[in-house]
Amino acid sequence: MAKRDFYEVLGLTKGASDEDIKKAYRKLAMKFHPDRNQGDKAKEAEEKFKEVKEAYEMLSDPKKKAAYDQYGHAGVDPNMGGGRGGPEGFGGFADAFGDIFGDIFGQGGGGRRGGGGGGPQVYRGSDLSYAMEITLEEAAAGKDTQIRIPAWDECGICHGSGAKPGTSAKTCPTCNGSGTVHMRQGFFSVQQSCPHCQGTGKVIPDPCTACNGQGRVKKTKTLEVKIPAGINEGMRIRSAGNGEPGTNGGPPGDLYIEIRIKQHDIFERDGDDLHCSVPVPLTSAALGGNIEVPTLGGKAEIEIPEGTQHGKTFRLRGKGIKGIRSSYPGDLYCHISVETPVKLTEHQRKLLKELDESFRKGGEKHSPNSKSWTDRVKNIFK
Repeated sequence: MAKRDFYEVLGLTKGASDEDIKKAYRKLAMKFHPDRNQGDKAKEAEEKFKEVKEAYEMLSDPKKKAAYDQYGHAGVDPNMGGGRGGPEGFGGFADAFGDIFGDIFGQGGGGRRGGGGGGPQVYRGSDLSYAMEITLEEAAAGKDTQIRIPAWDECGICHGSGAKPGTSAKTCPTCNGSGTVHMRQGFFSVQQSCPHCQGTGKVIPDPCTACNGQGRVKKTKTLEVKIPAGINEGMRIRSAGNGEPGTNGGPPGDLYIEIRIKQHDIFERDGDDLHCSVPVPLTSAALGGNIEVPTLGGKAEIEIPEGTQHGKTFRLRGKGIKGIRSSYPGDLYCHISVETPVKLTEHQRKLLKELDESFRKGGEKHSPNSKSWTDRVKNIFK
């Protein structure tokens, strides 16, 4: 099937300007784009989209357009020695197609947010991080607190314009106010922020001395922060919109408050569980009895059986921490640490010696672990 005239494909007449060609292409490419044509019309739209694309590739390139105007399709057919098809035309197509995607999907290239077109590029502000140290009790119960962070505010002298009072910003002569410039190299055309105005589209000949032309000044901002009960080490609280301000009216970033929990004098946290070491006198461990132990909610009592050994662990259910994502609180594990008496008087020494002799006469029944340990040692040296 003979190819249609490229001008006819775009709905133009021979001699149309480059701007007319680009406008016609953008309009038809959006009309026949596959994303806009589904179902029964998809195949027909795809063929027309390819036809429009080919016509634009040829007519957007000055060399190919000249060859086509003089020789028709033969002038741009590589099989007939005409103009060069292939990659030479890709740069012009990529330029226009970037704008089309901006129109279809609601944003242009180069990391912009917002509508397409040639306005200054709009960027979201960077996120900020703030480390907050709290106690274990505060982590368990939660708390409302305040923090002070550095922030930006509109300059009171230039009222955000960045220009000295009585003057104003000018349109950037490098990018003509678009905020972007195109650099072409070989087959490719690359869009980047204008180096002269840093993507703002404006230059300030006479900047405000109070803010050095930034239109904003640093200040300190106080934020209310709610720390949820059960929060753990390393968790983060997001404060939306309190990060760095955006560029060219872009949305601000977020502030992330990272939790650090101070080391506790008594408890160690393991998830929702708590652990503590409970010193017990030698006599109490031997005779047994009730002893008081601390919890985050007050005091509790545990019963020490007669003959309790060093390292014995007692579990108090529900005396740990109820985590943010937990249905029930964790447990408290009390690890018994039997204390050996120190700084004995002569009378105490005498009593202990008598007690030791009594234990020795009683044999293994008073020290059940000693015999098993002695037997293991003997086996080593056999």
